[in-house]
Amino acid sequence: MAANRTNASYLWAFSHEVVIMRHIFGLLVGVVVAAALLFGGGWASRESLRGMVQNIDPLRDTRMLIALGIMLVIGLLVGLLLAGRISPVATFIPSMILLAWTVVYIIDVSRAAALAPIGASVQKEISEAGEGMLTLLGNGVYGMLGIALFVPVLMPSRWAGRPQEEEDEYEETQPEYY
Repeated sequence: MAANRTNASYLWAFSHEVVIMRHIFGLLVGVVVAAALLFGGGWASRESLRGMVQNIDPLRDTRMLIALGIMLVIGLLVGLLLAGRISPVATFIPSMILLAWTVVYIIDVSRAAALAPIGASVQKEISEAGEGMLTLLGNGVYGMLGIALFVPVLMPSRWAGRPQEEEDEYEETQPEYY
């Protein structure tokens, strides 16, 4: 009976560590997704806008193909994040970043524009990504993505880990009057 309690306490401690690691991993994934949405999506949207304005055929321009590929990869990443069993912290981080920036944009447009990495002091590609970020922010795409990424946070089943198999031996050793 003491061995069963020891096993149960060991399983609880192990499952507790797994849950903590799941959320830490979710935090890291959330930071990567936020960076991909902001910088990758910003740069790709800027390149696709350039291609549309200049009427460039995507099959003839390598930068246009790369931009479309980045958009597809970001779409796949967000889809996997929304549908997967990863910690909801992974969707919470980018959703809060996108929604907070959208709220700042609604309250004060100039302050929201100052948060984007644009200007002569930053590298050219990062400045292009910043201009794309402002385009996505102004069009409401970041607000829409922020809400979509926040929905999994509201589902209690996403916070619970996978169901653990409990030991039946402990229950069988209980006296019958329980």
